[in-house]
Amino acid sequence: MRTENGLRRALERGETVLGASAATFSPTVIETYGAIGLDFVWLDFEHGGPSPYDSTVFEDLTRAAEVADIELLVRLPAPDPPLVRKVLDAGVRTVLLPRIETAAQLRPAVEAAYFSYDDGVGDRGVGIGRSGEWAGYVDSFVGGEDDEVLVGTMIENERAVENIEEILAVPQLGFAFVGPADLEMSMSGGDPLKKRPTDVEAAVDRALSACLDADIPIGRIRNDVESAREAADAGYQILRVGGDTSSMRSTLGDRLDELDGL
Repeated sequence: MRTENGLRRALERGETVLGASAATFSPTVIETYGAIGLDFVWLDFEHGGPSPYDSTVFEDLTRAAEVADIELLVRLPAPDPPLVRKVLDAGVRTVLLPRIETAAQLRPAVEAAYFSYDDGVGDRGVGIGRSGEWAGYVDSFVGGEDDEVLVGTMIENERAVENIEEILAVPQLGFAFVGPADLEMSMSGGDPLKKRPTDVEAAVDRALSACLDADIPIGRIRNDVESAREAADAGYQILRVGGDTSSMRSTLGDRLDELDGL
């Protein structure tokens, strides 16, 4: 079993990493992403897919990632410490926590990912799982796992932006990811259809500046080449640049349009 987290290593080297979502949750898509050279697969268990509380759903997904030498970036449905532990024990190395508003809300979920935490004992337990090669307590596993785990937080609401410096100061936080769509919803003043692009972009800029000051890698979605390059130049290290279903719609949809009338 491959245990090194290539995504964490790349971020530690200051590199920009590129990934795409897999809305189909298909091992075949994961293998294909690895074959074309992407760094990570975004799996959104907050808005789709099977239940992440069933750890068996990760067996084929993590095997496909290992074969293709690509990392899974798993967005959880909640910053729930027991779920964090369960998903990591299933073989996932990188988890993303949604709906965070304060450092106090974030810290327990980050602590649950580590055996050692903030110069003390963490809140991750030892058990039988795929990440430990189904062997239970193994010294080399416990000793090395903390160096491979990567935990991120979504910045996707107004309170998170207001508390950004405290959130980024949570020990062993690995990265942040901006969610402008949900951020716009939270800043709508009760009208979810009201658009405030100037305010949202100012909030995104504040999050970026705070992450750069704190030396915390930050990511966002950029679905075209020009905006992805601009984001990388601005300091974003993690870029989600597309997805499986959107790529099928775009590629095959354009092709069908061109073949219309046959």
